[in-house]
This record gives sequence, C-alpha cells and structure tokens, in this order.
Amino acid sequence: MSWATEPLQNVATFTLGKMLDAEKNRGEFRPYLANVNVRWGEFELSDLREMRFQDTELDRFGLKYGDIVMCEGGEPGRCAIWKEQLPAMMVQKALHRIRVGDKLDYRFLYYVFLLQGRIGAFSGLFTGATIKHLPKDKLAQIQVPVPPLPTQRRIADILSAYDDLIENNTRRITILEDMARRLFEAWFLADAKAGRWVDLETLCEGKTGIQTGPFGSQLHKQDYSDDGVPVVMPKNMADLKIREAGIARIPPELAATMPRHILRDGDIVYGRRGDIGRRAFVTHREDGWFCGTGCLRIRPDKGKISPRYLFDALGLPETDGAIKGRAHGATMPNLSAGLMKSVPVFLPEKDVQERYAGLVDPLFELAASLEACTTNLRASRDLLLPKLISGEIEVRTAEEELEAAAA
Repeated sequence: MSWATEPLQNVATFTLGKMLDAEKNRGEFRPYLANVNVRWGEFELSDLREMRFQDTELDRFGLKYGDIVMCEGGEPGRCAIWKEQLPAMMVQKALHRIRVGDKLDYRFLYYVFLLQGRIGAFSGLFTGATIKHLPKDKLAQIQVPVPPLPTQRRIADILSAYDDLIENNTRRITILEDMARRLFEAWFLADAKAGRWVDLETLCEGKTGIQTGPFGSQLHKQDYSDDGVPVVMPKNMADLKIREAGIARIPPELAATMPRHILRDGDIVYGRRGDIGRRAFVTHREDGWFCGTGCLRIRPDKGKISPRYLFDALGLPETDGAIKGRAHGATMPNLSAGLMKSVPVFLPEKDVQERYAGLVDPLFELAASLEACTTNLRASRDLLLPKLISGEIEVRTAEEELEAAAA
C-alpha cells in the first residue's frame, strides 16, 4: 500500500526564527535555540544563549509542544520535536519552526523527515556552494505522505516506542557510568595527592607493553574490507568506549601478520594524534580486534596493577596533564610509545585496586549489555522506518515486532 502525498505547505505551517541583531532587537532577554542546539531527535540544552524578544514576537518565534525544529543551514533538515523541555523557548533565524495542521500527527511528520534525512532526499533542495541551506520556499515543496490520521498515530506510536526504549537505556547507561566515576573519585582522588606514583612503563607487560599502532606504510587504503577484524582508530573512541558503528575492518589473515597490534581483554587503547586523551577499555567483546593507526595499545601487567584501575587512573588530572604535555607538534599533537613510558601513575595497594574493580566491573558489564540492546533496537527501528512510512508493511505486523523486541 502506498499513501497519497501532499506538499508540506498544504499540511503544516512554518516560519524561520528571529534574526540575531543586538542593535535592533528590543524587549526582554529570553533563551533561544540556534542551529548548534538541534540534533537528530534531541536538543543540546546545556549552553543556551539569549536575545531580546518583544511580547508581540512571542507567537511568531516561540515554541509549543509538538513543534518540529529543523536546521535551515549547517546540516539542513536535521530536526527534533520540541516537548517543552524548557519553558518560554524561542528560535533563531537559522532554524525552521514547523507546526502541523489537522491532517498530520507531529510525530509522524518527524519520522518522515528522519527517513528523508537518512536517504538524502533533502540534498536536491539545498542552495549554497560551500555552506548548504534549505530555504523556506524549497521546504514548502517537500512531498509528505498523508495516510489516515489514526494510521499515522499508530505508526508514530510504534517508532516512538523504540525511541523511548533507546532513551531509557541511554539514561540508565549514564547513571551507571556516573556511579563508577563517583566511586573512583571517592576512593582515589584525595589519596592521589600524597600517594605513591610510578612510571607507566613499570606497570606494563614486557618491552612492548606500550605499543604504537601500525604506521601508514603498514596499512594501506586497499587493505580495508567490508568485513573482517575491526580496526580501532581515534575516531572510533567516544565517551571512554569503542564505538563499532562505522568502524573499518581488515582481513583476518592480514591482522595475523601483525600480532603485536591485536587487542586483548584488559588492554587500553589511547589516541595519540590530534585530540590527545581519547581512550577506551578493551573488554572481552573487543578481544581480537586490531589497534589501528593513530593509537597506542597499553597492556597492563595484571600482576602489578588492575587493568580497570589503570584505565581510570589515566584520567587523573596529574596523569592526563602529563600525557598531553608530552605531545609534540603545533598543528597535529602527536605521542609516541617512548613519550608515554615516563608518564606518572598513582599506585595504591593492589588489593584496593582489585576491590575497586570488583565494584565497577559489574556496572560496566550492565552498561555494555544495555548498549548492545540499544544497538539492536536502533537497527529494528531503522528497518521498520521506511517500510512504515511508505506503507510497505502492515502496521499490525510492526506492532507485533515491537512487542517481541520489548519482551
């Protein structure tokens, strides 16, 4: 089944936000959303700016529950639903405020936009040679499927249920990671000031305990493949974890020719180029992966130090500062294995390290399980998204799949 479509201007109203002009703007200072505050499906609200708005401008530039806020420039089309996350929020000119009429469910329209963003459907509407824009007149012509309103609501219920599960998992992961961070601070932060410090080299396994990843002369563009052994590079590390999405891979037989770069459970991967300080702890899930170009592989001597403790200790201000201070290069800071050897590490008693690891390891295991569940939920949602929006799949079938995923 395929749905009838209509241009967006027939089923919604939209306006650009207010121009930022300190000399001309009048009224009271109010917070506003700019392009940088809008992500796909969410808002970044930790660093909001303010400008003056008059009372007569509140309706035109203000947000209501269910409005869709879309980027006009930057990454045009990127959008999220406003759900009164903060009161009295306004929008700046770099954003479109889209408000549905009586033919559309606002959540359904958001998922239409999400799909169009995924498949690149907006790109043909952009203007600008270097900085892309999605002007209002082009936005007005976007064709929107318009199934019966009850069907839209059922489709939106299904897709938003996946997103709610993902959001709940993400919130739980944040709580678990925060608990682990607080435990480390409570156990070690104060004691480190007057404790015993040793060089990192003495805590690592053998002469190659700190190992630079392969150089460009060892791995070439043609070596990478669609499947095989994942190769961890600095861009694959975020929030102290390895992110598998978009990771490069090499054939197993090639990885086997460079065994010193193969990662093991308990290793630490540390970014040594550019944004110094990115690091990730290797768990049993990444055992056998490959330490890529731009990284250092740190292999703790488990007889001397708990790997989990060492990973967290690398983030202590004194150690983190010492590492960054050793990086060479004005435009592209760079670390070597040799420079890392003398990095100072606070070393508490081994039994204290082990007790700490015994407390936090289960927290990270649960967080990793939630991450895996979230990955599966996203994959299921992304598979259903085009089929539901196009009418290719029966809504009841998708509801049954959701029930199975949530069980």
